[in-house]
Amino acid sequence: MIGLSVFGDLLHGFGTVLDPMNLLWAILGVTLGMLVGILPGIGPALTIALLLPITFNFSDPIGAFILFAGIYYGAMYGGSTTSILINTPGESASVATAIEGHKMALKGRARAALATAAIGSFVAGTISTVLLTFVAKPIGSLASHFQATDYFAITLLAMVAVTALVGHSLVRGLLSLVVGLFIGLIGLDSLSGAPRYTFGTLRLLDGIDVVIVIVGLFAIGETLHVASKLRSTPERPAVLEKGRLRTGYLNKSDWGRSWKPWLRGTALGFPFGAIPSGGAEVPTFLSYSIERRQARKKGRDEFGDGAIEGVAGPEAANNASFSGVLVPLLTLGLPTSATAAVMLAAFQIFNVQPGPQLFEDQSTLVWTLIASLYIGNLILLIMNLPLIQIWVQVLKVPRPLLYAGILVFACLGVYSLSGSGYEVLMALVIGVAGFFMRKLDFPIAPVILGVILGPTMEEQFRRALVISNGDASVFVTRPLSAVIIVLTVLALFVPYLPRIVARIRGTRPTRDRLTFGEDD
Repeated sequence: MIGLSVFGDLLHGFGTVLDPMNLLWAILGVTLGMLVGILPGIGPALTIALLLPITFNFSDPIGAFILFAGIYYGAMYGGSTTSILINTPGESASVATAIEGHKMALKGRARAALATAAIGSFVAGTISTVLLTFVAKPIGSLASHFQATDYFAITLLAMVAVTALVGHSLVRGLLSLVVGLFIGLIGLDSLSGAPRYTFGTLRLLDGIDVVIVIVGLFAIGETLHVASKLRSTPERPAVLEKGRLRTGYLNKSDWGRSWKPWLRGTALGFPFGAIPSGGAEVPTFLSYSIERRQARKKGRDEFGDGAIEGVAGPEAANNASFSGVLVPLLTLGLPTSATAAVMLAAFQIFNVQPGPQLFEDQSTLVWTLIASLYIGNLILLIMNLPLIQIWVQVLKVPRPLLYAGILVFACLGVYSLSGSGYEVLMALVIGVAGFFMRKLDFPIAPVILGVILGPTMEEQFRRALVISNGDASVFVTRPLSAVIIVLTVLALFVPYLPRIVARIRGTRPTRDRLTFGEDD
């Protein structure tokens, strides 16, 4: 009965997304996503942040979320293009693809590398979306029985786990989280009405709009950071200039070596996306490591010299992680990546609260969003390879003009929120702070999580204390809350596990996650 109900809801979602206007949003979203995925340094989080102010003009949130989902999905595809052609990942999750993909391109097999990335992304996206279709609603029903203590514990786990796993320093990650929590608490206390951290400024009584924070950190801060490194990145794709993009696609041997990595990457990407793991970087590098070990077992270790398995597996894991990210986002209202946090802000703009009741209160929105993933995945497969030549031409756009345009568009977007120059100035200040955070290797994602989830965590914490008459032991006497809090504590030690294991084995651990899977 559950399967029939889900099937009926999904058909209704397809009926909505195939409306000509919604289909146009899907096509526009995946096209923009591929574009921003290809442009180095401009990822889906930045793009959705730029478009958030525009969505205030949408009368119906369905079109906005179809657009955003298409951008996210398309960026997963597009990031592999620059990784393979010019060894410059458009997204951090595409770094693993660059290791083998660019070597394949230099050997004249760029089209084969691009093809296995595109097909692997389609396979992984389709399978993971099917899994999302059938697990999201039951998880949402289960979550409807959660209490305030459970929500507090889950929110705490999401923030701590993502903070512990992004970046290279737990201390820097926690400091970024504290900054986000501070920003999220600025304004009037929701229970007492007392002003907090306003410093006597009336403009801060309503707090700092999350859109301003997101646009400042991503659209302005990220752009300043990328622009500061323009001289150290290649100007044009040398692989194309040498004519190495004109060779054939996948041969029979390539198909035989790719299909198992596609499936293994999918099996890794979906669950890692669904848990607070810091995004798609962990499953992509884990997939790379697994494929390398599998190749060694078969006596065919081409890794480091253009192994096609090193492209197929990570790209499948990368794409599958997105559908996994939507599971906690839709069912619990918990983002497990920076882009998911930006999408959560978009939900809040339309007064839609993701969580257990979402499938009941906004059934059409949810199932249309899920159906749009199937449609977008198919559109991307059709568009990806034929448009490679066009995307490469986009890479030749003068980058100073490109990033200057992004900054102007970001400021106009913030100004459109209220017509206030004060908010534009605030976004610029936050953007400059974000730039220095990147320079000093402070991760951005914990700030966004703190801003968005901080008020929710505080509300659930205080609600739990009110229900228990101030007895703090309620957080450890309820079994589910106690287990989640224990997992939260363990998450703090996860970054140190490789070092501990290496010390036990008497070997030297890799120093950062970007070298995961490579020889020391």
